[in-house]
Parts: sequence; C-alpha cells; structure tokens
Amino acid sequence: MADACCADDTTADPPEDGGGPTSLWEVRDARIAAASGGLLAAGLIAGGLDASTAATVLFLAGLVVGGSTFIPDAVRALGRGKLGVATLMTIAAIGAVVLGEFGEAASLAFLFSISEALEGWALARTRRGLRALLELVPERVTVERDNATAVIGPAELIPGDVIVLAAGERLPTDGTVRAGTSVVDLSAITGESVPVDVGPDDTIFAGAVNGGGLLRVEATVATKDSSLARIVHLVEEAQERKAHAQRLAERIARPLVPAILIVATGIALVGSALGDPGVWVGRALVVLVAAAPCAFAISVPVTVVAAVGAASRMGVLIKGGAAVEALARVRVVALDKTGTLTRNTPTVIASIPSAGTPQGDLVAVAAALERHSDHPFATPIMSAASDLLVSIEADEVQAIAGNGITGLVDGRPARLGKPGFVDTTAMDGTVQSLQEEGATVVAVEHDGRLLGVIAVRDELRPEVSRVIERLRALGIGRIVMLTGDNQRTASALASEIDLEEVHAGLLPEDKVAIVDALQGEYGPVAMVGDGINDAPALATASVGIAMGAMGSDVAIEAADVALMGESLDHLADALDHAQRAGRIMAQNLALSALILVTLIPLAAFGVLGLAAVVVTHELAEVVVIANGVRAGRRRSDDACDENALLRSSQVATTSPARRNPWASSSTQSTPRWTASRRTPPARSTGRS
Repeated sequence: MADACCADDTTADPPEDGGGPTSLWEVRDARIAAASGGLLAAGLIAGGLDASTAATVLFLAGLVVGGSTFIPDAVRALGRGKLGVATLMTIAAIGAVVLGEFGEAASLAFLFSISEALEGWALARTRRGLRALLELVPERVTVERDNATAVIGPAELIPGDVIVLAAGERLPTDGTVRAGTSVVDLSAITGESVPVDVGPDDTIFAGAVNGGGLLRVEATVATKDSSLARIVHLVEEAQERKAHAQRLAERIARPLVPAILIVATGIALVGSALGDPGVWVGRALVVLVAAAPCAFAISVPVTVVAAVGAASRMGVLIKGGAAVEALARVRVVALDKTGTLTRNTPTVIASIPSAGTPQGDLVAVAAALERHSDHPFATPIMSAASDLLVSIEADEVQAIAGNGITGLVDGRPARLGKPGFVDTTAMDGTVQSLQEEGATVVAVEHDGRLLGVIAVRDELRPEVSRVIERLRALGIGRIVMLTGDNQRTASALASEIDLEEVHAGLLPEDKVAIVDALQGEYGPVAMVGDGINDAPALATASVGIAMGAMGSDVAIEAADVALMGESLDHLADALDHAQRAGRIMAQNLALSALILVTLIPLAAFGVLGLAAVVVTHELAEVVVIANGVRAGRRRSDDACDENALLRSSQVATTSPARRNPWASSSTQSTPRWTASRRTPPARSTGRS
C-alpha cells in the first residue's frame, strides 16, 4: 500500500460489496502487524535472557512477517522502474540486517506494517459508507403482472411493472405513483429529514421508504438505470479522481525518493572516506528511513476519501479530490436562475392577446408549439390551453437554444420565444410592465403577426435569502446570477434576495464566457445549475454544481458536484464541508513536510538513531492519518439540528413530491390560467 500511495498512479480498489472490514482486526495488515509485533516482543524477551540465537531468529521472523506488507510492493514497483517509500524501507531493513541490527530491522518492519494497517483501515472505514448506498435496494420486490402478484428480484424489474409498495418497504427503482396516497421518507437519498406526501402521478425515486398506506408504483426505469444506481456510479467515480494537492504530494514524493537515495549514498561514501565506514553507512541507512515520505503522500488521499464519503451522507455527491480541493478554494459563486434560485415550477400568470386577436388563438398556437418541448414553460402553457378547451397541432417544430421554438401551425410559420426573438414592438408597454413584476414574457407569432404575450413566473425558493447569507459568511465575496431570462425579470427576482450582480439574456455560450471572465479575474468559480443549457458553463467552471441529482443527466455529467436534495441549503453545506476538508489537507501537508525537514538532518548528524527515527516517523504517520479521518466527521450535532430545523420549515414547498407545482401567488388583475392537474415540472433546456 505504501507504494500505491507514493509510487503508483493507482489507489486501493474499493470493496466490491457494501460492507468491507467493520473492525481494525478484520484488516489483513493489522493481523500481520500484530504477529510481527508478537515476534518482536518475543525477540526482545529472548535477548534479555541472553538467548542471542533465539532472539536473532525471532527478530528475523518478525522482519519477514512485518515486511510482507510492503516488501512485495517494493519489488513489484522496482520491476516497473518506480521507486517509492516501500523501496526506502526495504533498503533500510536490509541494511540494518547487514549491519547486524536485527532488532532495529524488525522494529522498522513492525512499525511500518502498523502504518499500513491503519491506512488500510482508514480508507476502508470511509469507503464503507459509499458502497452502502447499494443496500438501499431491497432484496425482493412485489409486482403486479398479468393480473397476478409475484415476488421477484429487483434486477428482474422492467419499465412498466407495477410495484406494490407496502408500509415500511423501500422502492427499488424510480417510478410514478399510479394508485394510493402515503408519506415517503426520502432522507437516505436527498438528505431531507421530513417525509413528504405522495399521491397519483407523483414521481418518487429509488431508495424512498413508504411510511404509510399501500402504494402502487409504476417502474419508469430498470433498477440498474435508477437514480440510486446513478448516484452509486458517481460516488465510485469519486474514488478515481485525485485532487491537485494529492497530485502535488505525489509529484514531490516521487523525485524525493531517488534524491534521498543519492544523498544517503553520498553520506555513506564521503563519511566512509573521512571516518569510520560502519558509522557513516549506518547514518546513511537512518537517513533513508527518516526521509520516507509516506506521511506526506497519504495525507491528502485519506482526507479526500473521508471528505467524499461524509459529503455523500450529507446529500452532496463530490466527484473526487479535485472537486474537494477546488470547492474549498472557491470565492465566487455563479447561480443559474431557473430551477436553482427558483422552484422550477412556473405558472402562467397572464395571457394578453394583441389587438384583434382572440385569446383562444394566442394560447392555442403557443400550446401547439410547446407540446413538443421539454422546457419548464411547456406544461403550464399547455395547461392554460386545456383550461380554455383549445387544441391544435404543430408540424416541423424545432427548438432554438436560448431563444424559443419555431414550427408550422395550420401550415403557416409560427414561433414562440423571448422578446427580441419575436418582435413585440406593438406591446412593449405590456411586456415591460410584466417583466417589472418579475415575470418571464413569452411572445407568440403566427404567419408573421404578433398574437400576444404570455407571462410566466417561477417563484424563488424560500431558503434562497438564507443561503446567500451563509455563502457570504463562508467568505464567498462575489455571488452572481446568470440567466437567459430578460434583465427586468432577473433584476426583479434578484432585488428580493439582495443580489446585486445579474447577467441576463444569456445564451449557453454567453454563460461560458462570463464564467471564464470571472475565473480570469477572481480565481476559482463555482457554477450552480440544473439544466442542459447550464452544462457548458458547469463544465467550464472550476467547480460545476448540479442542483438536484435527480435532474438533467447532462448537467450532472458535466458537473463536479451534485446536490441530491431539492433544498439549496445543500450548496452552503457543501462549501462549508469542502473548506473544512481543505484546511485539514493543508494541515497534513504542512505536518508531513515538517517531519521530513526535522528528521533528515537529525539522522544525518547522528542525533537520532534508527529506532528513534522509525518510532518518530511512524507515530507522525498515525497522526496524519487520524487528522485526515476527521474530514469524515460532520459538524456538531447542534449545528446539524439547527440546519434541520431551518430546512423543515420549507419542505412542504420545496420537496418535489409534496409541492403543488402550478399554484400561483400573484395578484395581478390580468387573466390568470392556473392548471389543476399535478404534473412534475419538465427538465430545463434552452431557455432559462
């Protein structure tokens, strides 16, 4: 394992199952270290009884047993032309044997094997929680097929199967409720502790626990393609990514090993020429041990694994160490508007036709175009048409990213989109008035004539103001809103949350340009978004954060961090957690560097002998590992309880299953079209 952290590019593989060792004794290297320590102790006792031959045999046996945890790694790495910490330790142990210091050689092997065992235990302990997500899938599931009930394995589920979910049972895959009402516990998936109400047509996700009545849920995807499976995949990816600080540690450790070999050789040769060869060769061996940089090399990986594991339990998926470190350094946060700052439940609050246009024509043409769209505005506009009992079809419909939709209605060209894409000169006063109220205006044109405008408003999440305050308290000096919506609408919403910097009317490439500019001027930027149109900016930012791990697949794949819950509080939690992990990384790197700087000269000048150096070095390693594991701990229970209380007050309005997506709080005097059906909001595409 030592060479795995210091010489190779790979890290230890995660356990294949969700369990892994549950105690230190279950770690193989720990048992080997115990055996090595027993042989070393027996050798010391034999030496005290003047049984020198027996002591030598016991010491050599202890060396062989303890050395089995690192000597094979050293030989394999050397065969690939790589030098690592295990190489130094192996050379030092062999040198001690050559000099007749069998006890010190056994001590070196014993103490280093303890370090290996503790490192393995620390990594296994933090990784165990990651794969434990798979345990959220039940072993058996009851389904209705061909008018009969059957109990099958979750892997046998196919889309369309109706799952019979009794009270207390866990849903194995994503699905839509077809019959029954109940409350479900989503805490294992979203991190939100308050159960939510569900009923017919509500979507619930794999891992949800039915807390009440009998539900019949239609599976929408196979178990292997569920949101839970996607989460597990993202968590596993996190184990393969390395932080910049981790790569820095490796870059320093790798040249350090041959450099120390050269220094030690020089000490041995020059010292032997000027004095007693036995003394100087011994000092050279001690320098080899003192310079072993394993504490330096393992300090960041242990911290990263602990931090990623803890974050996943908080409802935050961080894709590895690079994201942890970058998130810790972020001082600028760019926020998409729709679906991030807002609830992503838009409602038609006004439908105003142009002079001489029947209102039914305006809504019918708009609904015909939106029927082929997955933009969030599609559902409320179609609902408005349903309320008016108007329906026509559109052909050759095409989405224009960031602008709107074009097509043919009754064989004549039609288009729908933001003012500018559709000429609204004849209704500029109406458009301006609606935008000043914070509504997004959708203009509709048919056969070259403006039919009118439809105002849609997406309300802010209730926790946004609190989150903005928390971000500023965490040292985020610049918070920016990026949106494809118009400046008036964006500014109206920003003024409600005391957000001064707003960039509106943006196409996806415009968001990328602004993120690039912010990074060039201020350093690392975190971009937070949820839709396909945010994906380029998410990929461009130092840290891309997808809002809602159940949202757009494209956004999640482009992001470095995914927030599993619907609450924006997870954003502040993620930044707070990453900053703490970053501080621990810095502490570990500083402590590891101090160990090397202190021990090497003391060993070179003979102040410390081999035994003292080994003990000091390995104890320092234990301290570094223990400090890294701290990144896996949460904030105090009081802080967690306070956050839970803050969130519980808005779960009824932010939870995807409980909220009423189409309720309007507006009090305008212009016509309102509020849908009565409960339909999950569509995913964001080109228009934000």
